[in-house]
Amino acid sequence: MSERAHKEIYDAGMVMRRKVMGEEYVDNQLKKGESEFMKPMQQLTTEVAWGSIWTRPGLEPKQRSLINLALLAFQAKKAELAGHIRGAVLNGASEIEIRETLLHTAVYCGIPTGMEAFRIADEAVAKLKEEGLLPK
Repeated sequence: MSERAHKEIYDAGMVMRRKVMGEEYVDNQLKKGESEFMKPMQQLTTEVAWGSIWTRPGLEPKQRSLINLALLAFQAKKAELAGHIRGAVLNGASEIEIRETLLHTAVYCGIPTGMEAFRIADEAVAKLKEEGLLPK
């Protein structure tokens, strides 16, 4: 693939990443990834996950967000789960849809996984309510 093609996919990925996760979250992640060591990982994430997968037809962004919540809960990825809860809300997911996704995950991946996911989600949801992104 040409350098130009990589840049086009990266640019599309950055637009999608910012749309889903929000400007502040993405800027914070990019700032953490400024070192020469981290930069390739940020580029890979933006190009492959956001540019090649999130921009595909077939699933709506809200569906992709809910899938991410299940996968991140299963892996106990606290920071990513909290960030993607915000992304799910920005993509139109309700508190009930988030809760039901995590309950479904708990049954199929184990109660300890579910409990950890709910702890993370409870904190993230409370913050989103304070910010006015979810109804109180």
